[in-house]
Amino acid sequence: MTKQNTTTKGKLIVFSAPSGSGKTTIVRHLLGLKDLNLEFSISATSREKRGTEVDGKDYYFLSLEAFKNNIKNDSFLEWEEVYRDNFYGTLKTEVERIWAMGKNVIFDIDVSGGLRIKRKFPEETLAIFVKPPSIDELKIRLKNRKTETEDKINMRVAKASAELATAPLFDVIVVNDDLEKALAETEKLVSDFVNS
Repeated sequence: MTKQNTTTKGKLIVFSAPSGSGKTTIVRHLLGLKDLNLEFSISATSREKRGTEVDGKDYYFLSLEAFKNNIKNDSFLEWEEVYRDNFYGTLKTEVERIWAMGKNVIFDIDVSGGLRIKRKFPEETLAIFVKPPSIDELKIRLKNRKTETEDKINMRVAKASAELATAPLFDVIVVNDDLEKALAETEKLVSDFVNS
């Protein structure tokens, strides 16, 4: 990376939320708005590929050993063991890659990862928490996806309660009870931030 790129860092836009809140839909929408100059940060994971997932597009799929070596070598901006031997994280090289392109980085990551990035880059980061209208609505959305077992859904709902408690630690809370309204609100927030 050239000297010039390290001094002209882009902004970091973090979206965190319980599973089923709609954050991925919002992030995809924002990525389609060219004037925001956003590039998606691809997370690394130690889990196996699912379905049609592609390495380097959906995730950087690393072996458990490779993931742990990257932790030892301080290669991550943030990482977490979400379930036993199931790690997720953001490689520093991923953010550097996007900044070298002259773009702003947008993240779709869990709450603890989002808050770690905010702590490391307080001035450059806008941390947005997407909140579902209610836990009941969240459960309905997860069931409607038809991608997970009842046990998995219950596990996600239980985790959501803990995640919702962290909402006040974020810069902004967007309640996604009306998708069009949430898209307009996040569009304005991100536009104001990247142009400030």
